[in-house]
Parts: sequence; structure tokens; C-alpha cells
Amino acid sequence: MKLNKLRQYIRGVFAITVLSIALTVFLFVIDVPILHLFELKLYDMRLQQRGKQPAVAVIALAMIDEKSLDKEGRWPWPRSKIAELVNRLSDDGARVIAFDIGFLEPEVNTTVYLPKGADQALRQLEDTEDRRPGVMRDRVQRDINDRLLADAIQQARATTILGYFFHMNAADLDYDIGQAEIDRQLALIGNSKYPMILEEDPDTADQTFITAHAPESNLKMLTDAADASGFFTVTSDRDGVVRRVPLMIQCGQDLFPHLTVLSTWYFLDRPQLIVNVPRYGVEGIRMGGRFIPTDENGQMRINYLGPPKTFPHYSVTDILHGRTPAGTFTDRIVIVGATAVGTHDLRATPLSPVFPGVEIHANIIDTMLTGRFINKPQWSRIFDLLAILTIGMLPGYYLSRVRAVPGILITLGIFSLHIFVTRWIFVHLSLWLNMIYPLLSLIISYSLITVFRYSTVERERRKIKGTFRQYVAPMVIEEMLKDPDQLKLGGEEKILTVLFSDLERFTSYSERYGPREMIKILSEYFNRVSEEIFKQRGTLKEYVGDEVMAFFGAPIEQPDHAKRACEAALAMRDARHQLSREWDDTGRPILHARTGVNSGPMLLGNLGSRYRFAYGVLGDQVNLGSRLEGLNKQYKTSIIIGENTYELVKDDFILRNLDLVRVVGKEQCVRVYELVDRAGVTLLPEHQGALEAYAAGYDEYCRQHWDQAIEHFKRALELRPDDGPSKTMLKRCMVYQDDPPPEDWECVFEPKTK
Repeated sequence: MKLNKLRQYIRGVFAITVLSIALTVFLFVIDVPILHLFELKLYDMRLQQRGKQPAVAVIALAMIDEKSLDKEGRWPWPRSKIAELVNRLSDDGARVIAFDIGFLEPEVNTTVYLPKGADQALRQLEDTEDRRPGVMRDRVQRDINDRLLADAIQQARATTILGYFFHMNAADLDYDIGQAEIDRQLALIGNSKYPMILEEDPDTADQTFITAHAPESNLKMLTDAADASGFFTVTSDRDGVVRRVPLMIQCGQDLFPHLTVLSTWYFLDRPQLIVNVPRYGVEGIRMGGRFIPTDENGQMRINYLGPPKTFPHYSVTDILHGRTPAGTFTDRIVIVGATAVGTHDLRATPLSPVFPGVEIHANIIDTMLTGRFINKPQWSRIFDLLAILTIGMLPGYYLSRVRAVPGILITLGIFSLHIFVTRWIFVHLSLWLNMIYPLLSLIISYSLITVFRYSTVERERRKIKGTFRQYVAPMVIEEMLKDPDQLKLGGEEKILTVLFSDLERFTSYSERYGPREMIKILSEYFNRVSEEIFKQRGTLKEYVGDEVMAFFGAPIEQPDHAKRACEAALAMRDARHQLSREWDDTGRPILHARTGVNSGPMLLGNLGSRYRFAYGVLGDQVNLGSRLEGLNKQYKTSIIIGENTYELVKDDFILRNLDLVRVVGKEQCVRVYELVDRAGVTLLPEHQGALEAYAAGYDEYCRQHWDQAIEHFKRALELRPDDGPSKTMLKRCMVYQDDPPPEDWECVFEPKTK
């Protein structure tokens, strides 16, 4: 590529690269929703490809499943049954019992076994206090059920944590809740707020936390009996998948912990619990010597260990009826939740579109206990930006150095490598680096540079292909495209070799075979000889009638252009012989041709007009090559080369010094040679002897020793009767014997015709 074009190309690629990176960075900063969604799906893919991970043994799930509903009746169950569950778990040694279900309203199901004597007392109360049958009984039974559960919770050796939820917005409610009711609900859970918040800037912190409109807490009786209450609200991303959990929600002036935070905290014997809030947002939770990192809003990414049932499930009905081995729940966190169809606690997660909410909590607790956090620290954004910059720059570097297909392969390689590296870092280091935006930077940069390249470099390549495909072989065009700057179509003088070849007796062939058949003959002949020219990477200038013109050494530099031309001439001769043998039984003619080869300075370039491009050569040496082709008529030879060509190839071929001639239209004489064969070929003895006899005869001819010359030429013909040069020289010697040339004769022959 010429210097000015190269500079323009580099400037264009640089500008496109900068534009691509800037556009990607802009999209990265504003976080385009659709691209964010793609990144989330790629995040899910990394979790899925990681495979199932081992879970800690201290978490067990008490499940209200289909089996439990079949055995214990439809949900909701009487609170007395839940009380029995608490007693069973506590007696078995459970350390923490966390409820992923709420007891938000008084008992509805009034099925309970009353103590002895209570039933008679209720009848008497009904007779004296209320004439409506069963009213007093229902009221007492509801209170008894709730009291039974409260007593079980209060008396349990295990820590019991109740779950509740937040109404995040006023719009979530189909009724208007007053501030007094909100304050009442907040007062119920007032003993379960974060004890310490470490804030650098309180104003910033208030804007950082996720806020809720109002809590929906449990019954006061149950809340007072429990050790603590934590919200079990989880949030989903835009696609409805639960990937994060808010470990804290602000409601009113207080900050409340998640159910899983309290479960972990109590399991660890309530170490110091602090929320760290630097200026840029929430950093995380410090729980004794543990640090639980979160995003700036206090949300932790859930490290899902596997599909549903990664954690051990125990059916509540089996627990109630003592069918679980003793010690099953000793020193464990037991989360009570529902998985039965119709309980509405199934969520979409990265590993499953239907995932029990209770098991989401199990994964959260496991993450906090083991410290296997999926990290996306603030500095990772800097890494993502560097990845966008680096990967976006690469196409600008390699696309200017390779062709289209390798460029695609390299791009796919970078694409795959980035996916592999980010996936490896995620799996082995639990670090979430952005995958989509660096890939987007690569795609944008590659696409724009490819379009730019196609409109500039590829346009030039198409021009070269369109220009030269009629002149040279495809392999030569490919070489030209590697270095288009060597082409100078405006015209230049170069040392080249030209080849002319013409069929003998073409006119008689035309008369004999007719135009249609002759076109077929010529077409097949031109195909064969053109193939031999292209094999030597020659440039096929044109067909004129039955004549073929080609040259060697351009447009691709060929230091051995003379040798290539001679090789092509011999191969063309062999091709004609082969073609004649193939036609032997078809009635087609035996082809003979005359070929002239000459080397020297020639004018090379576009010899056409504005209407038609014509790449070719001009000059005296070109004309001499044409004359040498015609000179074969004089010597009855097949291939004649000029002395310039001879000097370049004399060590590569068997050559015969034919004569010194002054061709028509030229003042200067030139020595001409017959191209016999390739060096190293063993000629028949009679052929070799004829060449030696001719050489001896030619020496005597130049000395004007006509008798001796005649004897040598006759000897050559005895050895090889069809030797054309010997016949020609014998006849010339006989003429000179009777009519000698002038005294100043310099052994130069001047043919009268071209």
C-alpha cells in the first residue's frame, strides 16, 4: 500500500477503533437494559456450567410438601400442628428454626384437641354468655391454637426466628394503610433491627438502602414469643429471575435484616453485627470476624450450589410422626418452608425456572457461612473498562495484516478466549467480570473496520481482480493482492521476456475444417497452451487469430522471467504434441507452431484507452520477439530465442546457435538460438550428433568455407534428415558457392520477409 494510502487507512482504522470503544463505554456506563439482560443470561450460563457444588451440612429443610398435605390435610394447618413441629425440632437438638412462612393472621383452622374438662366449660359459657351455638368455642379454640404455638416457640431450646415480608410500595396494597398501622407493625419487629450501622455520610446512606413502604409482621403473640423476626422478601431482576437478595431493607428510620442474616447470626452465637456504609454506598455486613460483601444497595449475590434438593429435604409429616432418625437436626439450622403445589413459594433462579423459595434461603445462608461469595467489587468496573479498551483495539491491529477469513477466525478466537477467561475466573475465583460489553466492543470494532476495509482495501482488491483475471492465473492474482503497491499501471520500463506463438498453416486449416470446427480446435488449443503459460505464472496478453502473446516478469516480479518463458515454450510444444496424439483418430490436424522468445527492456502498463483497459508491453524488444517467431519459417524450427534471453538461460537449456540475423526493419543484427530442450535431458545420439555437425558447419559457413560447411550440414542431415536448420544452411551454402556474398560480409543473414 502506498505511503499516502497507508496513512489514510491507518487514520481511518484509528478513528473507527476510538469510535467503537467510546460507543461501547457509553453503553456500559448507562447500562442498556437489553444488554444488561444478556449479561445476566451469561451470568446464569456460568453458574450452570460450573456444576453442582457441595453444601454445608448444618442446613436442613423441613418441607411442607405434597406428602405432608396428603397425610396432614390441606394448608393452612392448625397452629397446634406447627407447635408440635417446633417441639420435635427443638427436642432433636436443632440450634436455629427459621420459618419461611408467615403467621400474619389469627388461626383460621379451629381443629384442636382441648384439655380434659374444657369442653364442658365451653358449653356452660355458651349457655350463659352467648346463645349462638359454637361462637365461644371457635374463639377459644383459635386463641388456644395461637397460644400453643407461642408457648412452643418460647419454651423451645432452639432459637426460633419468624419470617415476615415488606410491602415495597404503597401501590402494592389494594387498600390504604394508615401511618398508625405502619407504626404498630414496625413496633412489633422493633427488636429485630440492625444493632449498629457504620456510616461515613448519613445523608448518602439514606439514599443507598432499599426502602419499603410497610411491613406485614406476624401476630404480636407469636412475634413476642420468638427470638427474632426477619423479612423473607427476595427481589428478582428484570427477567423475573432471583439472583440477589437484599440483606437489609429500610422502613421508616430503621434498617431491618433478612431472615437468613438473623439465622446465620444466631447460629454463630450472635457476634457483633455491623453494616458498613462508606460514601459510595453499602459495602457489606461485618458479622464478628466474617465480612459479607454486598452491592451499593445492600444486596448479596446468591451463590446457588445446584438444582433443587441440593440441600437435604425432610417431609414435615415424617418429622411430626417421628420417622426421622434421632439427631437428624442436632446443631443445625432448620428452615421450615413449603414446596407443595399451590403454596405459591416457587421462584425462577439461574439454575431452574421452578425453585423452592425455602431452598433459596438455604443457598443464602450457605454463602454467608462458607464465604463463597460471588464478588463484583467496585474495582471490577475498571477491569471491565480495560477489557473493553483492549479487546476493542485488537481488530484495528490484526485486520490490517490478514485477509478476511483469517480475520474472522482471529475474531472468533478472541471472542472464545474472552468467554473462556471470564468463565474460568468466575468458576475458580468466584469473580463476576462483565462478558457482554467487551464482546460488544469487539463486534462493533470488527464490523466497522470490516466495512471500512471492504470499502477501501477490498475495493482495490476487486479492481485488481477484475483487471487482471483475463491476463494471469488466479494464483498470480493472489500474489498481486498481497502487495498491490508493486503495480504501476501508468507505465514503467522493465526488463521482461515476451513470448509469441503462431500456428503453422492456419489458413489451410480454416479452409479445410470450416469455421465452427476451427473454433473448437482453436478453443481447445488455446486452453492447453494457456494452462502452460499460467503454470509458469506468465501474463497472457491476447489471442490474435491463431497467435498467442504472453510476457513474463510482470505484474509480479520474477527474477527468472526468461527461464519461465522458455519453460512455457517447451511445455506448449509438448502440449501440442499431446493434443495431436489425442486427435489422431478424430481427423483433426497435427498441430505445429512457431514460437519466438525475447528478453529486454520493455514499456509496461495500460496500453488501452478510457473505454477499455489493456495491460501489455511495448518496445523494440517486443517487436523483435515477434520477428523471432516468424524467423522459424526460415530455419524450419519450432522455438527461437534472442541473444538477451540466451544470456539469461544458457545454463538451464540445450540451445543451438542458429545464426546472426538482421531482421526486417532493424539496423542492428542479433544472434538467434534454437531452444532444443531442457538441460539435463539426454538427446538421442543422432540428434546430438546433428547438433554438433551443425555447429561445425556453421563455423565453416562464417569462414566462407562453403565446401567444408556443406559436408558438415550433409552429415547433420544424414544423422537427422528432418533437421530444418541444416537444410536451410545447406541450401544457403550452395547458393553462396555459386554466388558468394560481398567481401565485407560479416556472416549476417538478412531475411526478406517478416
